[in-house]
Amino acid sequence: IISNPAALTGLVIIAVLILMAMFAPWLARGMSPIEQTLSSRLAPPSAEHWFGTDELGRDIYVRTLYGARVTLTIVLLVSVVVAPIGLAVGTLAGYLGGWVDAVLMRITDIFLAFPRLVLALAFAAALGPGIENAVIAISLTAWPPYARIARSETVTIAKSDFIAAVVMQGASTWRVLFKHIVPLCLSSVIVRLTLDMAGIILTAAGLGFLGLGAQPPTAEWGAMVSAGRDVILDQWWVATIPGIAIFIVSLGFNLLGDGLRDVFDPKAS
Repeated sequence: IISNPAALTGLVIIAVLILMAMFAPWLARGMSPIEQTLSSRLAPPSAEHWFGTDELGRDIYVRTLYGARVTLTIVLLVSVVVAPIGLAVGTLAGYLGGWVDAVLMRITDIFLAFPRLVLALAFAAALGPGIENAVIAISLTAWPPYARIARSETVTIAKSDFIAAVVMQGASTWRVLFKHIVPLCLSSVIVRLTLDMAGIILTAAGLGFLGLGAQPPTAEWGAMVSAGRDVILDQWWVATIPGIAIFIVSLGFNLLGDGLRDVFDPKAS
């Protein structure tokens, strides 16, 4: 990754995001992300308010910092859910084959038939607003690609001589799956997960924009963009600053994902 400038740039951006989330109280200079100061509402960027204030007089710089915590939380929780589900479904389908493969892949196809954001909106609307429900909604729509990748890898690995040797030695199906096949599928899933982070962030921001994600007064980038859309022409900073944050972080994950793909690519020289 270090030898790849684009991947290194992505890694730096993600590291900055993590540092922002960890040290938000210190970087915010003791200011609260939810404290309202109506006398300073919609103030332009200045020495006191670096990125200006929103319609309730809250400092946008501070809210952007704390919004990094919400974004990172959603990304981590979704990653913890979708990767194991995708691996489990894909490896079981690829190794067992037959009716198990047919049933699991048809279920996967059903989820893949719907646009991810539309399906996430449907689940979020059914579950109700909130960060936890947003994570569940995104996770329910994000796992199918990982299942497809894991199945493809498993079908190839299952035909290998060393798997045949392990089976001849009396290894059970579960031992073959969890001790031999799943570890070999991890690299492809990790690369896909890193590349998918941008989509997860955009979906989370979309839910927040529509009021189905984090609820007020929590600082969340999508909700901040939504709050600034009515004043975008006169007070551009209200929606533009969190929008730029979403763009930069999404770009960082894409660059890092491309770098990891080059590192894990077995055909790379």
